[in-house]
Amino acid sequence: MQTPTMTAEGHQLPTALEPRNPGMALDLDWVRTVQANTSAIERRAKTLSGRRSVKKDYQAAWLCKAISLIDLTTLSGDDSEGRVERLCAKAKQPVRSDILDELGMTGLTTGAVCVYHDMIETAVSSLKGTGIPVAAVSTGFPAGLSPYHLRITEIGESVKAGAEEIDIVITRRHVLQGNWQALYDEMKEMREACGDAHVKAILATGELGTLRNVARASLVCMMAGADFIKTSTGKESVNATLPVSLVMIRAIRDYYDRTGYRVGYKPAGGISKAKDALVYLSLMKDELGDRWLQPDLFRFGASSLLNDIERQLEHHVTGHYSAGYRHAMA
Repeated sequence: MQTPTMTAEGHQLPTALEPRNPGMALDLDWVRTVQANTSAIERRAKTLSGRRSVKKDYQAAWLCKAISLIDLTTLSGDDSEGRVERLCAKAKQPVRSDILDELGMTGLTTGAVCVYHDMIETAVSSLKGTGIPVAAVSTGFPAGLSPYHLRITEIGESVKAGAEEIDIVITRRHVLQGNWQALYDEMKEMREACGDAHVKAILATGELGTLRNVARASLVCMMAGADFIKTSTGKESVNATLPVSLVMIRAIRDYYDRTGYRVGYKPAGGISKAKDALVYLSLMKDELGDRWLQPDLFRFGASSLLNDIERQLEHHVTGHYSAGYRHAMA
């Protein structure tokens, strides 16, 4: 998994690899004690957009940081090799070179490119030599209701094809029924099927019913060895939200405090504006600290977010907003 950090001059330098979360035995006593104070969480979430404000050069720097954390994604039924090649070109050069020159930034790329299994080979070929990993959605994405043995096989096929990261979907009914052993066993087997590829567990939080379910599912997936926990597939009616993010981030913090292992976080779906990215970055900094602002521990699952960030950076450099089509994704 790519783990670059940005210097003040915009160069990417490698950081020390975190030891992977090995998981632990399922601790049902811990899981059952987890609660979520919904009213307090919602009150806290409402304050986030107004508590942190960065302007001018500071804002530009934070937006460049956000770019380095994007899983640039295309997950459409009409995906083609040409579209994925263009997406990979954008991942390698996410902002126009003249804008980056004005900002004094070099070497800026997105955190990864995320595609369906059929497009892995094209993405790997297009990104060869860049160090940008390919992430693949798997396990019957987005519903996760295909035959179980096929879901496990799909993971192996995607790893074999060159995916360095696998975004799996959990079985939602295990959470809704409180069957934590089944969720743990499923997640553990999926982690094992990934081998050296890092695994992101998609909780599909918009379908889990309550914030308490989100908190408990987050904890169980981490116990089973998830490298990341991710909010959504992007296909649900409700995707990443600040209350859900707060719950998942605090579960990550509790797990780290108990085990010493850092687990990553990926909000996905519905984050399309630069100002929203800044809110999520400030939330991560406040709740987890600077270490979680690196690509090995935080990603945005997004397709249109980069477009708006590039427009904001151009405005910072020129003082003018350009038409959105001038920063087309693909």
